Amino acid sequence: MGSVRWAFRCGSWTPTRSDWLFAARCIQREEKDRIGQFVFAKDAKSAMAGRLLLRKCVYERMGIPWSEIRLERSPRGKPYLAAPLKVSPDSGPEPPAWSFNVSHQGDYAVLAAEQGVQVGVDIMKTTMPGSSSVPEFFRIMTRQFTAYEWSVIQSGGLEHQQLAAFYRHWALKESFIKAIGTGLGFNLQRVEFHLSSEPLTHKHALRQTKMHLDEEEDDDWVFEESLLDTDHHVAVALGPADNARLRPSLPPPTSFTLLSFRDLIASASPLTEEDPACWDSFKMKAEAPQRQRETHSSK
Repeated sequence: MGSVRWAFRCGSWTPTRSDWLFAARCIQREEKDRIGQFVFAKDAKSAMAGRLLLRKCVYERMGIPWSEIRLERSPRGKPYLAAPLKVSPDSGPEPPAWSFNVSHQGDYAVLAAEQGVQVGVDIMKTTMPGSSSVPEFFRIMTRQFTAYEWSVIQSGGLEHQQLAAFYRHWALKESFIKAIGTGLGFNLQRVEFHLSSEPLTHKHALRQTKMHLDEEEDDDWVFEESLLDTDHHVAVALGPADNARLRPSLPPPTSFTLLSFRDLIASASPLTEEDPACWDSFKMKAEAPQRQRETHSSK
């Protein structure tokens, strides 16, 4: 059984021209074009990191040459490997298939991958609501959580503590939704999380949280929770094993390993020719906030 937990800090990444152009050459053309359509540089950086994380994982853990990796998206947007790994008839039993998922929000992009089970990952940054008070924000989101979950969320004393509990629950729900690949059509009140009483830390991932599905505790799903830093909470959903006998061998939970950009591209090889317009487009996105600040200050 294999397990991967990687994180990349997009927020502090300021790519050079050569770095961005090389990264763009190492992903599929349609993904490069899609990244070019983002309005904000932070979204383009997060998406680029996510694609590189996926390809690095497939290359290093599944042994597929970089140039032969073909990633597709399900109708609900979940990435999958279009050409499955070919196994020789003489190599023995086929190894358990890998499942992988990425998420990006706040300052990070993260990848979780697991062999033999479904996997979903979600990261959430604890932030104050932009255009409403915390009580009003909670009122708007009422239908996304059960009465029990709201009692836990609102039991925190300070508003920041309540928001942290809110985003912790939200990450758990999103990790499950992403693992099963159903998208926004799933009624989130069908799943209710009972959190571990053990506090989350940056050093260790916890697996004590339990999920109730349609009011019944579901032991087929395991949830890992950890912190990347004080404000970024990550949840990983691990579904039923492909083979029921594999569940006891699920490896112990591991913390996310923080990768550098050099780590991301260490195994990469170009798929397309260099496209200078790709950098020009990104540079305009990156400079737009500064131009807006200068325009505003001059008024």
